[in-house]
Amino acid sequence: MKIGRVVISAEEIDAKLREMGEQITRDYEGSDLLLIGILKGAFVVMADLARHIDLPVEFDFMAVSSYGSATKSSGVVRILKDLDQEIEGRDVLIVEDIVDTGLTLHYLLKNLSVRRPKSLSLAALLIKDGVERPPLDVKYEGFHIPPAFVVGYGLDFDGKFRNLPYVAEMEASDDAG
Repeated sequence: MKIGRVVISAEEIDAKLREMGEQITRDYEGSDLLLIGILKGAFVVMADLARHIDLPVEFDFMAVSSYGSATKSSGVVRILKDLDQEIEGRDVLIVEDIVDTGLTLHYLLKNLSVRRPKSLSLAALLIKDGVERPPLDVKYEGFHIPPAFVVGYGLDFDGKFRNLPYVAEMEASDDAG
């Protein structure tokens, strides 16, 4: 596999995160906002999004497994790292890099909602179109992309390419190896 065409540039990502951050600032003014990043991919998105939120926010992280090294979701969700903080009575915003099948997010939203947060919302940089998924209310949306396998800006292939400042499609390489 090798990196193919750039789908979303670094400049487009920064502009969109700024816009999302400004809206989050307006929506959560005066609240006790906790951003929850879903590791590993969302840490890049969450760090840059948070810099555009003009409020005192706290961070927490969850790590879940549903992909392994495959390019398609397995549908099996396991919590590898749970939250360090209680969320009862708090405004909680889950930050994701990409909404693909939505199976992981659907599971996490159900899991977190029973912990009785004041509010529970979702922000995602990328939403993959043309994929069947459970209903999800993404309050803060970045970009809609076609159903291709993408890397960069936190998204990986077999643990690599998360550091790219843009989002690109992966394509099969011509050489055998």
